[in-house]
Amino acid sequence: MAIYDTLGTTYGRSRQPDPRIAAQIHAALGNATDVINVGAGTGSYEPGQTVLAVEPSQVMIAQRPPGSAPAVCAVAEHLPVRDNAADAVMALLTIHHWTDLRAGIAELRRVARRRIVILTWDQQIFRDQFWLVREYLPQAAAFDDTRALPMDRLAGMLGGARQEPVPVPHDCTDGFAAAYWCRPHAYLDLRVRSGISLLAQTGEAALAPGLAALTEDLATGRWHTRHADLLTRDTIDVGYRLLVADSS
Repeated sequence: MAIYDTLGTTYGRSRQPDPRIAAQIHAALGNATDVINVGAGTGSYEPGQTVLAVEPSQVMIAQRPPGSAPAVCAVAEHLPVRDNAADAVMALLTIHHWTDLRAGIAELRRVARRRIVILTWDQQIFRDQFWLVREYLPQAAAFDDTRALPMDRLAGMLGGARQEPVPVPHDCTDGFAAAYWCRPHAYLDLRVRSGISLLAQTGEAALAPGLAALTEDLATGRWHTRHADLLTRDTIDVGYRLLVADSS
């Protein structure tokens, strides 16, 4: 069973694409005439020229909206398409779930004629800059340590790639891990946590002490005192990155 057959049951509600992040992703795709979306989930951020979505979870495929690109149930490590099948291939917040990252990257390179766009994060920056995992949920950060690859190694596997920081807006509509960086009460909502694989996979028992501490700090005002600077900001950089690689 695909992992998102369990984790992804609410993604259609909690993970709506943010238009500012979408604009950055679409700009990175450039003038690609056709795009394949790998690890496509419910179809967030797919541009109009998407010709195929590849997703291993039938639960996620079932949540794709009407009119979405056709989807096939398959994994990144074995893409069911020919060599050079599309101008561009994108893989957004998915590579940390692949069972064989090197094989998956090789498949992206095989399929893309011109460009590969990957949305992921720099784990070191995430650990150091994001208050939730730094101060309250170090267990979640430790879980990510087991599956996050350093950016330079990942860029090397792509044959070279440029990195673009992806700022997270203060009112981000896509409920990924750092989306609620200035809305801390959201992390106390199980429905929110269920849509964040980092928290859902770490498990409620491991999260309980940190969430209790966050609950207390919000009730006493300590969180707002400690993080008053965040409440004046429009965006934050906590390590999310687009890797953009062009075929040689």
